[in-house]
Amino acid sequence: MSKDDEKVLVVPASILFEKGRWQGIKSDNIDYYLDLIKNNYQFKRRGDVETDPAWKQIIPYIVFSSGGKFFMYTYLSKAGEQRLATSLIIGVGGHINETDVSGEANVLEAGTMREWNEEIDYKGTLIEKKLVGILNDDARPVEEVHLGLVYHFVGDSNTIAVKETDTIAGELLGLKEIEEQIKTNSAGWIGMVWRDYLSKLSY
Repeated sequence: MSKDDEKVLVVPASILFEKGRWQGIKSDNIDYYLDLIKNNYQFKRRGDVETDPAWKQIIPYIVFSSGGKFFMYTYLSKAGEQRLATSLIIGVGGHINETDVSGEANVLEAGTMREWNEEIDYKGTLIEKKLVGILNDDARPVEEVHLGLVYHFVGDSNTIAVKETDTIAGELLGLKEIEEQIKTNSAGWIGMVWRDYLSKLSY
């Protein structure tokens, strides 16, 4: 099945932004927006919503740290998602699918953990998992059709790697190193995550 035929979880933008739009990470009234998502989500063909800002595709976006260092990666030039090629990425994540709906399980949490396990090879224990906020960015077409659920996972080991090594390169960096790197490449969500969350941390 092509990625365009994949059914992904979406919510009408008109419902999500009934109280107004924002740019960046919203950290207040998180439960209100989570309830909106849980009560109004649908699954639509990805190819039909990839360029339609009337729908927001909900994306778990996991920031990982261990020992004060954060996992950052780059899509290589041969990556399948060419709109993101060479962009710096600070969050691990992807779409929530119909397969994430199972019994009484929270579809958002189920989708988040599935994406983590699919994308990352981690040799350690996650000692903390928290939802930081909800990220909206209307600056570019690729972000305009997505809404990020920004999580911060903290682990007890630095042994972490991406599974798709042919298209993605990742490494653990300190906050100062990240700040230096994004000075010249802050487009997309990484700039928002740095501005609204990471820059306020101290390690």
